[in-house]
Amino acid sequence: MPKKVLLTSVCQPLGPAHGDGPSVGYELLFGQVTRAQGMFSPRATHLQFSLEYIGQNLDSPVTVLQYPTKRKFIKELKKGYDYVGLPFILSTFHRMKEMTALIREHAPQAKIVLGGYGTVLSDEELKPHCDFICREEGVAFMRRLLGEPERPLPYEHPLIVSTLKVFSLPVSKTGMIFGGLGCANGCDFCCTSHFFKRKHIRLLETGRDIYDVMVRYQEEKGVRQFTVLDEDFLLNKRRAMEFHKIVMENQKTFSIFAFASIKALSQYSCRELAEMGIDGLWIGYEGTRSGYEKQQGRSVGDLFPDLKRHGILVLSSMIVGFDYQDREVIRAELRGLLRLRPALSQFLIYGPTPGTPFYTRMEAEGRMRPVVTEDREKYFRNCTGFTSMVTHPTLSAADIEGAQRECFEEDYQRLGPSIIRSLRVWLSGYETLRRSESVALRRKAKFFADDIRRAYPILLACRLFAPNPRIRNWVGALERRLHLTMGLPTLWEQALAFLAVGAALWTRFTLNFDWFQHPSPRLTRYHWEYFPAKVMRLLGEIREGSANELRVRWQARTAGGVSWIHLEGALDGKTGEQLGRRMRESLERGRQNVVVSLEKLQFIDRKGLAAFYRASRRYRARMKVMPPAALPTGSPDLRRLVEYFTGPTPKAESA
Repeated sequence: MPKKVLLTSVCQPLGPAHGDGPSVGYELLFGQVTRAQGMFSPRATHLQFSLEYIGQNLDSPVTVLQYPTKRKFIKELKKGYDYVGLPFILSTFHRMKEMTALIREHAPQAKIVLGGYGTVLSDEELKPHCDFICREEGVAFMRRLLGEPERPLPYEHPLIVSTLKVFSLPVSKTGMIFGGLGCANGCDFCCTSHFFKRKHIRLLETGRDIYDVMVRYQEEKGVRQFTVLDEDFLLNKRRAMEFHKIVMENQKTFSIFAFASIKALSQYSCRELAEMGIDGLWIGYEGTRSGYEKQQGRSVGDLFPDLKRHGILVLSSMIVGFDYQDREVIRAELRGLLRLRPALSQFLIYGPTPGTPFYTRMEAEGRMRPVVTEDREKYFRNCTGFTSMVTHPTLSAADIEGAQRECFEEDYQRLGPSIIRSLRVWLSGYETLRRSESVALRRKAKFFADDIRRAYPILLACRLFAPNPRIRNWVGALERRLHLTMGLPTLWEQALAFLAVGAALWTRFTLNFDWFQHPSPRLTRYHWEYFPAKVMRLLGEIREGSANELRVRWQARTAGGVSWIHLEGALDGKTGEQLGRRMRESLERGRQNVVVSLEKLQFIDRKGLAAFYRASRRYRARMKVMPPAALPTGSPDLRRLVEYFTGPTPKAESA
């Protein structure tokens, strides 16, 4: 009998008002980027995406809970799980302790698995709270723990859509793309890089893999905007340019936000980035004398304006508290950054995380503040990038934390709301690309134009409530320019503008009184067979007998030098995994071309397709797939699989 698995985030409510450190919450933008912008901040709940990804790629029945209340968590625990997985970071260590105590109390039979970047802590600190610790890629670890067969990359990609809100109203949906884990750059403060020993694990190995996931999102979820979760997405030029080639060949227009270093970006022209669909980048500005390898390449003074001209907005991250910085140096670096007018900015304090070179150096030099050495749990709770943890040559902790607050406030007061800055970048992109000789770039210009028109209604609220008269005048001037370029607002857009004013005031009210600031708990079940489906499956097996089994007939090389594999019956996830192992062994032994005939299959599901794809994708040049005769070829998953293996086609004779 398969083991039942519960994967859960920490429980809500979260936030400083509930005993957490600064910036801890459900949202990355609101907590760490636009935190000074109040009602103008874009809002999006940041799920524990890894839980959904792992749940999708296990064979066992899995339940995923996102931000449950304690009551809901306890209720779910009582359903008899064999394993409970709980990821955490250092700043939620205290939350993890509370939840593991609840697991011990309400599900004593369950084995506790801890994961996430909080597991940089020692076994001595973690073992009292768990049975197993995952310090590696989670799918492989959990499959091994559950006794499930090894599954090769790329894994099956879940389709997870994030909703972005402005003034409490949904404005866009973004598909999350899980491109890779870890980073080879190895910045001394970076936990994600050193957690994976400065190695990059490509969850989507090729540009084709990335493209296929985006097409799935478009066809199944109607999503055209994407965030690629990969620490330095563009560092691997071969993968990126393969993606570029496929996008251009298929005449697709995407909207992609990605993480990239200056070193990686310096490999491309902004035209190439725009043709891929990239229109947002998170770039580490760090500090002018920080000296990280990832900062080598084009100067930011050249790169940032070039990106902006092509409609690519920049989220820049700056570090406060380097040894070389004093208050005047911090102010000078901030002025330099703001002159580049990034659409969004993050300012974090240079802080030590266990497992990083910076932590090791500070410990060796005896520079940890007493909060670190005397009260470990207090240190964990404040590992948020908003508390000074080490002694500085010239600045006190209060100086550093005060400088950070000034950076956020100055960014907002001088440059205005990020939602308006983004509009300005889109307008620049539209003006640059609309007359391009490239059809792809003209399509991208149309994309920007559509987004600008959809944003018309927010302009009135921004003009009324922006932080100071100078910014309000700037918003008014931008509005007039938009109307000259894109056309005057329609009556409907004017009506929506007044509604947006009301929504903005409502957003301010809910923020001031801490209303509706916690997301609804989310529950997703993977691979559970509910009673009606189980009955139907059993009846089908009784009625059709062996039709629900997979039968494989191998035909040796024909005169044309091609081997045939005939599949009959049913191909599901389990049989797909078994078939995949046999196919890999056979294809690795020989160099023959292969035709896989699905013509006599009577049943095939997504898990079967995914298993077949994972097993055979690397042999694409040697394979052709014949679609099943009795199944609807209109199925998007099946159609994509057949198209993927259509070329180059082996020279096969009819079997």
